[in-house]
Amino acid sequence: MTTTAPRLGNALARLLILAAALLGTLLAGAAPASAHAALTGSNPKDGAVVATAPKEVNLTFSEQVAMSPDSIRVLDPAGRRADTGEMRDLCSGSVVRYGVELRAGLPDGTYTVAWQTVSADSHPIAGAFTFSIGAPSSTSVALPDQAPGGGLVGTLYGIARYLSYAGFAVLVGGGAFVLACWPRGASVRPVQQTVVRGWLTLTVATLAMLLLRNPYTGSGELSDAFDLAGLKTVLETKTGAALTSRLLLLGAAALFVAVLFGAYARRTDPKEKKDLAFGLGLGGTVVAAGIAGTWALAEHASTGLQPGVAMPVDILHLLAVAAWLGGLTVLLVALYRAPSVERSAVERFSKVAFGSVAVLAATGLYQSWRQVGSWSALTGTRYGQLLLVKIGLMAVLIGIAWVSRRWTQRLADPATREADADETDEGSDETDEVPEATDESAGGEPEVSEAEAAEPAEPAEAIDPQRAAQLARQRAAVATARRKRERDADPERGGLRRSVLTEAAVAVVLLAVTTVLTSTEPGRTEEEAGRATSASGPAAVPDRPVDIRLPFDTGGVDGKGVVRLSLDPGRTGANALHIFVERPNGKPLDVPEIKVALTLEAKDVGPLPVAPDRIQTGHWSASGVQIPMPGDWKLQVTVRTSEIDQTTIDKNVKIG
Repeated sequence: MTTTAPRLGNALARLLILAAALLGTLLAGAAPASAHAALTGSNPKDGAVVATAPKEVNLTFSEQVAMSPDSIRVLDPAGRRADTGEMRDLCSGSVVRYGVELRAGLPDGTYTVAWQTVSADSHPIAGAFTFSIGAPSSTSVALPDQAPGGGLVGTLYGIARYLSYAGFAVLVGGGAFVLACWPRGASVRPVQQTVVRGWLTLTVATLAMLLLRNPYTGSGELSDAFDLAGLKTVLETKTGAALTSRLLLLGAAALFVAVLFGAYARRTDPKEKKDLAFGLGLGGTVVAAGIAGTWALAEHASTGLQPGVAMPVDILHLLAVAAWLGGLTVLLVALYRAPSVERSAVERFSKVAFGSVAVLAATGLYQSWRQVGSWSALTGTRYGQLLLVKIGLMAVLIGIAWVSRRWTQRLADPATREADADETDEGSDETDEVPEATDESAGGEPEVSEAEAAEPAEPAEAIDPQRAAQLARQRAAVATARRKRERDADPERGGLRRSVLTEAAVAVVLLAVTTVLTSTEPGRTEEEAGRATSASGPAAVPDRPVDIRLPFDTGGVDGKGVVRLSLDPGRTGANALHIFVERPNGKPLDVPEIKVALTLEAKDVGPLPVAPDRIQTGHWSASGVQIPMPGDWKLQVTVRTSEIDQTTIDKNVKIG
């Protein structure tokens, strides 16, 4: 007895709409490719004021990065390059540090350090910070607002990543489903079309990623996708080599598909078919593992903790995902589009899916430990939160798969077989035998019942051709409707179709979450970068000093001016205080004395006095200014311009 189903119709349309809506939501809500390597330190530090120009600027990262001559740019207040462009590799042991030399004779002012690079797991990262020589100044440097990997290019690249995963799953899982579960499916046209479309999707998505790689990690301009020089640079990177290798392996996959749906489908001799199936299975496994390896060699598994173990585990994980979700997709198409699907094929796939889930559980547990590392990272980082969502979806998917398995068992129940015996032809003894009748989805002509065939035919000369065509269409419609009623009348088959469709819908969501997860900074890396940043002080990009400007007037001669005050990094703990006293025309003003006090009135803390030291004309500073707790602090500055002329000015500042 065989399991049959009507055309996919609205069910497939709803599934595709769900996939598109979900993908758009995830891509719109996700930040552009998160930094998998993080900036943990810099010299000079962000916001630092140094007395003399340093010889170089160097940056320290949490893990290895790919640097180019323009990865670090130092810009003077006018926006001109202040560095020589000579990149220096200062890495030592586990310390990842790169520097760039500065030009000699740099004038005082505020300099901007802009950096952009690619982390070892292929994702672009960038940032910027400032430091000052002598004294802070205004700067005309305008940095791009768009984060690396964002904008239209980032969205297109994310869609291509999603489609590449989906195409891989359908190609590999569909081929495995035909070989291991349903050999007759090799000659069923809807199945052939599905697997071929999986190959086409993966190929087109890989080509798109290769072209978009240059603007994705660089300018962000879509027009740069066709820059041949940029493409050449991409091909020399680890990611470019992985994408190129994937395209070569897809050529071998095309040969596999051609043989599977050509020579294998036409074989009638059981021994020859079995031998060819063994060769296809062995060759297909090698090609599928190779394609999966192109992800493992270029992304998360290739860097961080235990890469030698992580890469083969990642390959197994991807193959298990493909066998389950890709096989599920082909089963769904077969249930809705093929003339019939053998019950034994569904039973075999149920066993394959169970084995895939076991492999996914084992490999996923290892990957979770490797990428998350702690319970706090599981709930306190974006990666951990997405992983929890993925685990929840997996649990839902397994629950629905259990329901599908129950429907399969009911189909195989002896009582069900007896009830279905009336629906089979008397000569059909084998349950795996396929009726010769076809429906419109298989490309055959619609059946006409025996009663209709026995109707007395009108004389040939009396038949109107137009009337004959109309009668033929009516009979075809009646026959199609009758077959659909017969198929839908079996509750077990209908239940299996609905549960598999629901399974596929959840799988679409799961695949989208996985795509976003692979472009998110692992929780372990994020926590380690945070600890390194805390240990090395306020060196990374997010913090900015508190800068305030206070006009004053002591009432005496030369008693008017402005106090510019900078508190770096402007948070609890030790801070560096810089005070610049200027005349109304902006020139430095030398005053006999200046004092500072900090008061947190809400907590009755203070005033905490600060006695800055004179550095040069108009410049005073104090190091190690301790701010014990966050809050709205009153900053009081007392300026004395003569023996008797002085004034106190204050301003409230928020310190985190």
